[in-house]
Amino acid sequence: MSATLETQAAGCSVGSATLLQSVSARFAAGQFTAILGPNGAGKSTLLSLLCGQRKPSQGRVQLDGQALEAYPPLRMARRRALLPQDLSVAFDYTVQDVVELGRYPHRQQPSQPPGPSEAEIVQRAMQATGVQALAQRVLNTLSGGERARAQLARVLAQIWEPVPDGQSRWLLLDEPTAALDLHHQHAVLRLARRWAVDHGVGVVAVLHDLNLALRYADQVLLLQDGKVQADGPPAQVLSADTVRRIWQVDVHPVRDADGSLQLLMA
Repeated sequence: MSATLETQAAGCSVGSATLLQSVSARFAAGQFTAILGPNGAGKSTLLSLLCGQRKPSQGRVQLDGQALEAYPPLRMARRRALLPQDLSVAFDYTVQDVVELGRYPHRQQPSQPPGPSEAEIVQRAMQATGVQALAQRVLNTLSGGERARAQLARVLAQIWEPVPDGQSRWLLLDEPTAALDLHHQHAVLRLARRWAVDHGVGVVAVLHDLNLALRYADQVLLLQDGKVQADGPPAQVLSADTVRRIWQVDVHPVRDADGSLQLLMA
């Protein structure tokens, strides 16, 4: 069985506006894929199709070779988790309350209280994102970066354990570094990459920082005006010519001391 999440000629329209046009893209479990592109390129729209929040106006989305809509919602919730751009919540939930929501799909009965193993997963997820000390703080009183890390703990808790039948798990992240300082940007993306490499989770992240994509992503999908412009390894896709064409800025590639490729403004 192919452990993939893919769109096949998928389009998305809202009223008279076309947000995506015939996008065909294939994401593999165990890889970190970055979706890049200028504002309005269709990055978040594509992520909403991949997670099932929206249905394509044309084409289709498939998970492991089956149509996404064929999966019952509870089964999908156990296999894929979404970190959205909007990190606030409507009620005065504490950080621990929010992270515990990630375990809700795994309870046998909705009213069942979490068992010892569930509580341990919540604690480990908070520890992984560095928010354990904030567990009893109300989420909406935290800084944007703290909220982002708390919500990341929630989505990690949601897919923490392998699915019993061994099917693929997916972590979908919409601008996960937007509210974070430099240290936490790298910490979060290192963590996401470890989940791809060590746990076989498919990670798909919308990013704006090209250098972060170069450092952490295995693959890059480049969008502009709702269309795929390039798809492949980051160093291949993010050439100086392509960056100039898509973002209208001049860059030149350099190698860090550790050999990592980076782009510097010319």
